[in-house]
Amino acid sequence: MKPRVVRNSNPPGRKRAVPQRLSKSPRPKDGTARPLRRRRGRPRLDQVDQLNRDLLSHALDHFLEKGFEATTIRDIAQSVGMSKQTVYARYSDKLALFMAALQSATDDWLKPLQALGELESEDLEQTLMAVSRVIVATLMSPAGLRLIRITNAESYRIPEMGENTYWRGHRLIARYLADLFSRRIRVDASALPDFDDLATAFLNLLSGPARVSAWGLDGEAVDVEEFVRHRVKLFLYGVLPGN
Repeated sequence: MKPRVVRNSNPPGRKRAVPQRLSKSPRPKDGTARPLRRRRGRPRLDQVDQLNRDLLSHALDHFLEKGFEATTIRDIAQSVGMSKQTVYARYSDKLALFMAALQSATDDWLKPLQALGELESEDLEQTLMAVSRVIVATLMSPAGLRLIRITNAESYRIPEMGENTYWRGHRLIARYLADLFSRRIRVDASALPDFDDLATAFLNLLSGPARVSAWGLDGEAVDVEEFVRHRVKLFLYGVLPGN
């Protein structure tokens, strides 16, 4: 039996190959730590919330600019850097997206009105002045004018949209005013007014400039303080006895 010959894989004169280790990026000379590469993964919850807010804000801009029928999910998705599939994963169709965008904008718009009760004082006229300043400023804000415009444009086509905006916006303010009047206006029981009707009448007195601006009509700049003072006095002189 012949002996087994083992060949030398590293013949004389040839250096043995040493596997090279992966080189690390050099540490900066100032001694600071090397920046770590961030692994890709799912976005954080706050990032998801912000992406959804951006989506709803862009969607409402598209609906306001082009109308509900002419707006497409593709246009909205592209403007916010999303795919159509991502949008549809969040909202089943265009109407669902539209209603969510409207509700989000309405909630943001109504935030200043949540604390109207904190503005009350013992004097009814001063209370109405303070409350009216906030109401008029809120109606005249860019968000308020945007909501008025889109509601006027689409509510006849999408009745549930108008109903939603009414109950979440106008009705919220009207309920507070009706409660305020019921607590602060003293009249004979036989002459007890309809406080809901009074609240609506007072809101109509305050909403004129916002409606004119939302319709795109050019008008003179409104001096909010003077406007509010005049409307409050006009309302009180027509409601309180002895005036």
